[in-house]
Amino acid sequence: MTRLYRWKTGTAALMAMAITTGAIAPLFASAPASAQYNINQSRTVTIPANVTFPVTYEKEKVIVKPGERMDLTLKIASDIIDNNRNVLIPRGTDVVGRLEPVNLGSVYSGDRNNNNNKQGVRFVAQELVFSSGRRQQISASSRTYSQVERISKGADTGSILTDAAIGAGAATLISLVTGNRKIEVLEPIIGAAAGAGASVLLRKNQADVFVLRPEQDLGITLNSRLLLSRY
Repeated sequence: MTRLYRWKTGTAALMAMAITTGAIAPLFASAPASAQYNINQSRTVTIPANVTFPVTYEKEKVIVKPGERMDLTLKIASDIIDNNRNVLIPRGTDVVGRLEPVNLGSVYSGDRNNNNNKQGVRFVAQELVFSSGRRQQISASSRTYSQVERISKGADTGSILTDAAIGAGAATLISLVTGNRKIEVLEPIIGAAAGAGASVLLRKNQADVFVLRPEQDLGITLNSRLLLSRY
């Protein structure tokens, strides 16, 4: 996997939290709430489930085909802070995970191009990696994204491919449908997998891909509480 790095400067994310040595309770107020600290002791701070962290990525877009899995490392977009403005998770912390397909079954997908689409994709976070090298397991995921962009034979794909990281499966689709052989992929294409679909794809004039914009589409929400040690 190619790991690309970028994060934007900006105002820190103000998470208004009431802190004890055991837990954080988000208040989502415009100003930090009061806090209690146990001086001279290490503190285990708990961020509860359902708190959402903003993320960013080196590229403006990430493109994958329906059903494709792809390793991906995002970054925390803004400092996650407590009520005393102590930084709990610094801006730029790596969020290691992967894009995973989601079977929507009979659920209507909201896809403006193909109402029969039954697949989606989401980012599943596995680890936080701090600048010190410390790793922290995390259970979090983005919302499920189901809107596809249609790539047609002979179409100009410039606007879609500009500043995009492209998964191997999506690159194969786009290359075979459009004839563009110079698509830069995020991961190496496995020959057997690419060849298996080539004979079918060559008979098609169009293909659907997910075009994800990480800052808009891949913000992660905690599925369970996150325990952080502070000293």
